[in-house]
Amino acid sequence: MNRYFLFTLALLVFLAGCRKSKTESVANRPNVDACALITNDDVKAIQGASVKELKGSDQSDGKFRIAQCFYTTDPFNKSVSLAVTQRDPVSPTARDPKAFWKDTFGRYEEEMGKREGDEEEKMKSLGDADEERGRPPKKIEGVGDDAFWSANRMGGALYVLKDNIFIRVSIGGPEPEESKIEKTKALAAKALSRL
Repeated sequence: MNRYFLFTLALLVFLAGCRKSKTESVANRPNVDACALITNDDVKAIQGASVKELKGSDQSDGKFRIAQCFYTTDPFNKSVSLAVTQRDPVSPTARDPKAFWKDTFGRYEEEMGKREGDEEEKMKSLGDADEERGRPPKKIEGVGDDAFWSANRMGGALYVLKDNIFIRVSIGGPEPEESKIEKTKALAAKALSRL
């Protein structure tokens, strides 16, 4: 009986140690420097404009840590903005970015699945969605684990989930939406490769 007790006790101590090291590895994950994820050369190659200045910032709301970088270009309207959202590693109330992503974009994937089929009904429901709450995000393939383009009056932004972090990339310039999507995908791929 003593052997079983000692074995059970040793197993519990081992499991507690494993659980603690997993918690510590998440808590000790290094903060991401957004300005290190896209280089000036990347911006010049993709936007066709030289970077004059980088301006980085970090903030935490107790749930997420958001690192941002603004790449000011010449001309200014070709500037690039990057934001990286991750779990706040020092907060006991930190939120899982992947769960937030599912809450935010998951409903659009469900709606798109329901709309597959009749194209006329699909276009009507998309039009209704535009009127009720603005244009819904557009699913984008070929970058990260999941990605959506969210259009707005100023142009739009690409949101990309990779593992347990998501990024937001937006660019300026007079290009049409499809061109902006392709450029933000290229910039997002550069950023994700350096995470």
